[in-house]
Amino acid sequence: MSNENFRRELNRAFDGMSGQPSPTLARRIRSAVAQPPAARSYYWMAAAAAVVIAVLLVGVLFVANPLHRPTSNVGGPAPSPSASPSASPPATPSPSASPTQASAPFQCGTTYGPITQNGPAVAYVSDVRTGSHPGYDRITITFGNGAPTSVEVKTQTNATFTKDPSGQTVNLRGDSGLLVTIRGADEHTTYSGSTDFKTGYTKLQEAQQVQDFEGVVQWALGLSGNTCYRVYLLTSPDRVVIDAQTGT
Repeated sequence: MSNENFRRELNRAFDGMSGQPSPTLARRIRSAVAQPPAARSYYWMAAAAAVVIAVLLVGVLFVANPLHRPTSNVGGPAPSPSASPSASPPATPSPSASPTQASAPFQCGTTYGPITQNGPAVAYVSDVRTGSHPGYDRITITFGNGAPTSVEVKTQTNATFTKDPSGQTVNLRGDSGLLVTIRGADEHTTYSGSTDFKTGYTKLQEAQQVQDFEGVVQWALGLSGNTCYRVYLLTSPDRVVIDAQTGT
């Protein structure tokens, strides 16, 4: 049956069931029936495609929703960073040792100095001491305000010395001697100790101050035997040390 015949039969059926039909209703029905099948198929396909697109959009939004992302364990303890190996502290070099009686050689029959160095205009003697040690006897002259600017030691084959400025001759115990001359020094301002040590040691038998005048201090050392000695200029405190070697 053709479409036209189908529409006419359908119209007569509606007219017989409902009496006088509404012209508007009849037109709507005719329009719907008269619509080609291809157009109806197109609307169904469009509707299905819209549903599929809507489902896909909902799925994408669900996956992208930050509320559904896995949360980090904020309240839990943070992983401990691995400890980096600590570097070993650099080794501190040992300070160089000052000369000692075991390292400094003795010199015999020769003159030491004069050595000159920077120092105060006047170095004040604060202490004088003597002592006997294995292998040497010692005299130490200490200064309270810095080292003197010049030190000299001379040897002699007797123990006879001259005091200055008086010119008086003194004979010390022993048969040889050392004359220690310190320039830029003062021994009467801050030193009040002995100026004549009769020691009785094996080597250094007597030590006597023979000058303290116009910035020059001299000590005479009476020795027994040869005049082998060594000299130190040490610090903390500043001092001049003379060792006379025993056993010679």
